[in-house]
Amino acid sequence: MQGHRPSGRARRVMKIGIIGAGNIGGNLTRRLTALGHDVSVANSRGPHTLTALAEETGATPVTVAEAARDAEVVVITVPVKAVPNLPSGLLDRAAPGVAVIDTGNYYPRERDGRIAGIEDDGLTESRWTERQIGHPVVKAFNGTFAQDILERPRPAGDPDRMALPVAGDDEAAKHRVRDLIDALGFDTVDAGGIDDSWRQQPNTPVYGLRAGTGAVTEALAEASPERTPEFRG
Repeated sequence: MQGHRPSGRARRVMKIGIIGAGNIGGNLTRRLTALGHDVSVANSRGPHTLTALAEETGATPVTVAEAARDAEVVVITVPVKAVPNLPSGLLDRAAPGVAVIDTGNYYPRERDGRIAGIEDDGLTESRWTERQIGHPVVKAFNGTFAQDILERPRPAGDPDRMALPVAGDDEAAKHRVRDLIDALGFDTVDAGGIDDSWRQQPNTPVYGLRAGTGAVTEALAEASPERTPEFRG
C-alpha cells in the first residue's frame, strides 16, 4: 500500500459524468466543476430534478443513459441495490480507457437487501458492481463523509491533509483517479486491487477515518475479511 503525493504536472480539464446526485454525488459535482471540469450529472428521477444543482454549479443535467457520453471519468454513486438497474451499455459511448469510480457500499439490513453474489460467492462489493456494469471500477470515496469533500481539502504537504484509500485493478485508471483526488485536496493510499477492496468496506478500521497516509495505511492493514453479522442480509 503506497501513499501518494502530487506529481506537479499541470491539471488537465476532463469531461466527467456523475451518476447519482445524493450527498457524495452532489458534493463531487460542486468541487469538480469548481476545478473547471466539464461535469454532466444524472439521477434516477430525471434531469428536470437537477435544475438547482445545475444552476449552482454549471454542471449539465442529463439522463443516466447520457451521463457517460465522451467521459474520461465516470462516478457511480448510487445504492448498491440500484446498480443492476443502470442502463445496458452505459459506458459504450464513454471515452476510450474511461476510469469508473465506484463509491458504493453494501448495507443489506438498512437498504440493499441480501445480495447472493456478495454474501454467498464472497465477492467484494466493487467486484460485484464490476460484474453488473461489465467494466472495471476504481473504489474510492466510499468511506468519505460527504461534507468532508467540501470542508476538508488541504494543500499538499499540509499536516492536516486527509488521505483516502483507492483500490482497483486497472493501474492507468487508478492513477487517473488518484490524481483527481489529489487535485480535490486529499492524499491517497493505494489499497490494492478490487479483490483487496474489502479492506475499505463498511465496518473496517479505515471506513470513515479522517487521517493522513500513515494512519490510513495502518488501518487498511488491520482490516479483517470477515463480514460481521450486522453487515449480512
